Amino acid sequence: MARMTWTFSPERVDTPDATALRRDYYDDVASRYWKRPATRAEIDGGLTNDGVELLIPPTGQFLVARYEGKPAGCGGVLLLDEGRAELTRVFLRHAFRGLGGAGALLGNLEDAARGLGARRMVLNTRLDLVEARALYTRHGYGEIPAYCTGPYMDIWYGKDL
Repeated sequence: MARMTWTFSPERVDTPDATALRRDYYDDVASRYWKRPATRAEIDGGLTNDGVELLIPPTGQFLVARYEGKPAGCGGVLLLDEGRAELTRVFLRHAFRGLGGAGALLGNLEDAARGLGARRMVLNTRLDLVEARALYTRHGYGEIPAYCTGPYMDIWYGKDL
């Protein structure tokens, strides 16, 4: 049997695949938060002025994950200062979960952060995003004090790279 493969590549956030993945990410997290499907207008609003333009070198990086060539997930890293990068918008479409892509995506995002000069990765998330929290702790992230504030932030994690 042929082995299914994952690939991870830097991509501009405005390509068709990256845009569709970003929309799916926002739909997933917003719908879970509101406990109802997000509307198209809410997704559009959430993606407006969301700072993704910084996810290009030298300030950051955005990666698209593909499984057997199909766009399956995404994630970004954003430099916060000389030594720290923030993990953001980490997402795998539901159909591709359980295939080993999440950990590989996380590893590639950590490599991207190192390539930008970061020595530490930090992130914030919500308590209800239990799969994400399990992924981070499984890969060595530990709870840290809050380094930022916002309405959708319940817990913060960090890891030395």
